[in-house]
Amino acid sequence: MKKFWNRRDADSDPVPGRGSSSSNREDDRPDEHTRLLSNRVDGAPYLSPDHPAVSPYNLWTVRLVRWLTVALTCVTFIWWVLMVVTVFITPPVLHVRGSPFFAFSYTSFALLTLVVSLLFFSVPSRLARILSIVNAAVLLVDTVLILAVPGLRHAEVWVGVASVVWAALMALWFVIADRTVQWGKAEEEERLTGRPESRRTVTEWLEVTLSTILLIALACVVMLMTLTLTLRAVDGGLAPPGERYWVDNDRYQIHVYCSGNRTDAAGAEITTVLLEGGEDPVERGLWQLAENAVKNGSISRFCFADRPGMAWSDTAPSPFSASIASDALSEALSRAGEDGPWVLASAGIGSLYSRIFSSRHGDRVRGILMIDPLHEDLLSRVGNPGRGFFLWIRGVISPCGIDRILGAILRGRRAADRVWGRSSYQSGTTVFAKLQESLVAESLTKRDVASSRAIQDKDTPLVVISSGQRIRKDRDWEDKQRDLTHLTTNLESWDVVDGAPHRVWDTLTGREIIESRLKRLAKTPVLRS
Repeated sequence: MKKFWNRRDADSDPVPGRGSSSSNREDDRPDEHTRLLSNRVDGAPYLSPDHPAVSPYNLWTVRLVRWLTVALTCVTFIWWVLMVVTVFITPPVLHVRGSPFFAFSYTSFALLTLVVSLLFFSVPSRLARILSIVNAAVLLVDTVLILAVPGLRHAEVWVGVASVVWAALMALWFVIADRTVQWGKAEEEERLTGRPESRRTVTEWLEVTLSTILLIALACVVMLMTLTLTLRAVDGGLAPPGERYWVDNDRYQIHVYCSGNRTDAAGAEITTVLLEGGEDPVERGLWQLAENAVKNGSISRFCFADRPGMAWSDTAPSPFSASIASDALSEALSRAGEDGPWVLASAGIGSLYSRIFSSRHGDRVRGILMIDPLHEDLLSRVGNPGRGFFLWIRGVISPCGIDRILGAILRGRRAADRVWGRSSYQSGTTVFAKLQESLVAESLTKRDVASSRAIQDKDTPLVVISSGQRIRKDRDWEDKQRDLTHLTTNLESWDVVDGAPHRVWDTLTGREIIESRLKRLAKTPVLRS
C-alpha cells in the first residue's frame, strides 16, 4: 500500500537560534518519509500520492496516446470483423489461398493486445513492455518467414502479410503507450507530490499481474503460430506428384495428377478412371488402389484432382458448393488437357461431386462407381449446426497447431502425413474446406445434387459398393444406398462388403471388389439409345 509521508510546511521548520534538545535535532534528520523536494514557491501544499488529481491523464501527451490507442482498437476491430465474415462470404479482394484462420488469428492477437493496453492503461509495467517487445520480435520473424517462403507467400497473399505486420506494429505500440504512461505518471507524481511513487497499491498489483498473465498467454500463442508456420514452410518443400492449375479467373490453384498412356497400341483412346476422394484426400487410399489396379492390368490410366483445401490444392472463396467444385474440376482438367472418356470412381461425400460432374459431361462418362456414397437426403449430417460450430472452433485454434507440432516431435509425423496423410485432417486448409461443405450442405449443395439427378444420363453404367458395417448399424444409410442404385437404369451391380468400414478399400475384399468393378467399367463401351 502507498504510505503517507509527513507533511512539513515552512512554519513547522525549527527556528535557528531557539536552542533545541538533541532529541529534537535527531527528529529533524531525513528518513524514508522525508520529502526529496522542497515545498513549492507558491506555498501550496503537496498532495497525497493517492489523491485523484495525481494522474498521468493530466498530461495532453498521455491523453493523446490513449485516444490513439482507442482509434487503433476500432480500426483493428473492423478488420477483425472482416476476417470473420471472410470465412463465410469471401470478398474477391480478401480471398486467402491458404487457411483464412491465420489472418484471423493475427488480427485477434492485435485486437487483444490493444484491449489489454486500454484495460490497464494507467498501470504501466516493465515486464509487460518486455513481453510485448518479445511478441513484436516473434511476429517480425513470422513476417520474414511468410515473405521468404514462396509457398507461404502464395497461400497468405497480402491479407495474411498485412495481418501479421499489423499485429507486430500493435505490439510495438503497446510498448510506446506503456512507456509514455510511465513517464507521465512519474512527471505528475513529482509535480504534485514531490517525488515519483515507486510503490503500488494492492489493486495496481492485481492489474499488473493480470496484464502480465494475458501477455504471457499471447506470447505462447505467437510462439506456437511461429512453429506452425515453420512446419508449413517445411511441408511446402514436398512437391506434388502432378501439376497445379489456375481456376476461377486465376484466383486459386487445383492440383491434378494423371498416370498412364492416353491411347493404346492401336491408337484408340483409353478410358481414364477419374478418382474423387471422400472425407479424406484421394492420396490417402484411393491413389494406391488405382496404382495397384494399373499394375494388375485392371485399368490402364487414372487421374485425380484434389478438391480445394485438400492436399496440394488451394482453398476456394466462400461460399463453395458442390456445383462450384465441379466447375473448378472441369476447368482444371481442361487446362491439363484431359477430356476423358471417363469412368468416375468416388467415395463418401465425393460421390456428390462426381454425380454433378457426370450430369454435365454425360457424353464423356462411360461409367460411375460409387464407394459407400453419401445420399443427398443425408446432407443434414454434414450441415449440422453443431458440427459447423465445432469445425469453426477447430479452425480458430488451428494456427496454434498443437496437435501437428506434437505429432512432428513425439510421433515422427512427416510432411507427407501432414499434407495428405493421416494428419492432414489437422490442417487449417482442410478444416476450412470441411467448414465450407458444412455451411452450404443443406442449401446450395443439396439443390445442385437434386438438379444433377434430374439431368443424369440414365444409360450410364452404375456400380454401388457399400460398407457392410454402416448398413448393419444405420437403417437410413441402407435405404439411401438402395435408392442410389436407381440413379441410372443401367445398374451393373450393388455390392455390400461384409465387415468393411466406410473406407471400404481398407479391407482386402473391398479392394478386390473395387478393382474388379473398375476393370469391367473401363473395358465395357457404353451403349446409348
